[in-house]
Amino acid sequence: MATTQSPRSRLDPEIFDLPVEKMRAGYYTDAYFNHSRETLLADGRRPRVVMQVFQKNHAYVGGLDEAIAILKLCSEDWEGLTVHALYDGDEVEPYETVMTIEGDYTLFAHLETVYLGVLARRTLITSNVVRVIEAANRKPIIFMAARHDHHRVQTGDGYAAHVAGLITGAEIGVTTDEQASWWGGRGIGTVPHALIASYGGNTVLAASKFAEWAPSDTRVTVLVDFENNSVETALEVARALGGRLWGVRLDTSETLVDFSLVDGMGDFKPTGVNERLVRKVRDALDRDGFERVKIVVSGGFTIEKIRAFEERGVPVDAYGVGSSLIRGANDFTADVVLTDGRPSGKFGRRFRPNERLELVR
Repeated sequence: MATTQSPRSRLDPEIFDLPVEKMRAGYYTDAYFNHSRETLLADGRRPRVVMQVFQKNHAYVGGLDEAIAILKLCSEDWEGLTVHALYDGDEVEPYETVMTIEGDYTLFAHLETVYLGVLARRTLITSNVVRVIEAANRKPIIFMAARHDHHRVQTGDGYAAHVAGLITGAEIGVTTDEQASWWGGRGIGTVPHALIASYGGNTVLAASKFAEWAPSDTRVTVLVDFENNSVETALEVARALGGRLWGVRLDTSETLVDFSLVDGMGDFKPTGVNERLVRKVRDALDRDGFERVKIVVSGGFTIEKIRAFEERGVPVDAYGVGSSLIRGANDFTADVVLTDGRPSGKFGRRFRPNERLELVR
C-alpha cells in the first residue's frame, strides 16, 4: 500500500462547466430515479434520508469534487443537504464510505446516476495511474489516453491522472490542453510520426525544424522508430540537435523487429519495444557522449510490462502509457441506509460511518 497524501482542497464547482439545467431536469439520469422522485412528490412524501456511497475495491478515489459540484449546482436545494466526503486522491478500502448525503431525498434523487458515473470513471483513472506510477518506481509518466476515447472525457480524465501524480509525488504529463485545463497546465508532446512523414520520412530534418520552432523551455523529445532503426536514428538525432535534445522515444510496433536486433535474435522476444532494444539505444548514446539524453518508451505498455522492465533494471527514464490506463471498472453504489432516522437499507447493506469524512461547505 502506497504512503500517499491527497490534495486537501476542493475545486470550485464552476470549473466543471456542468450542463446544469439538463442535470436538474434528470436528462442524464436513469429513468427509474426520476420516476421514484415524481412518485414521492405526487404523494407529498419527502423522506429525510442518509445516502451512503461506496465501491468494492482497494482504490484511490477520484471525482469527488465533481460529484459535490453536481449536488451543489443541480440539486433542488443545496442548503437543505448535509454532505460529508473524502477528498480526491484519498486511498480507500473495499466498502469504505466515500461520501454521505443527508436530506430530503426528493432534493437530489435525480442526480444519483450522474454522480455515481463521475466517481466510477475518475476513480478508475486515478487508481490505474497510481498503480502505473508505483510499477514505474515513480518515474515520469506521459498520460497518452486521449486518442483512445471520446474527446468529452479528456478533461476529467486528465485531472484524475494529475491527482495521481500529486498523491505519489511523480511527474505526470498529459498530451492535450483540455486534459490539463482544470489545473491550468498545458499538453506536452514529442516529435510525432506524422511530422516526420511530412518531411519525407527524414527524422533528423523534422526534429531540427521542430526544435527551431519550439519554445526554449520545451523538452524536445523525438520518436526514433520511423525507419525501424532506433539505434542509428537516435544517434543521428542526438548529433544533429546536440544540447537541444531532451530525449528520444522508442515506439516500435509490436508486430515489428527493429533492424538493430535482427542479428541477435533467438533467445528473446524481439518484437516491439523490448529490453534488448532499450539497452542497445542507451549503450549507443552513451558511447557517443550523449549520456544526458533521456529514453522514453511507449507502445503497448501495461502495469505488468512496466513492472517487468523495472525489476530488470531496463534503463528507461519515462513511460508513455495509453489505452491500459482507461481500461477496467471501478463501479460505485449509493444506498439509502437511513430514512427519517431509522435503518432502511436493503438486506446486506447497513449504515457504515466513516470518521475520515469531512463536512462539505
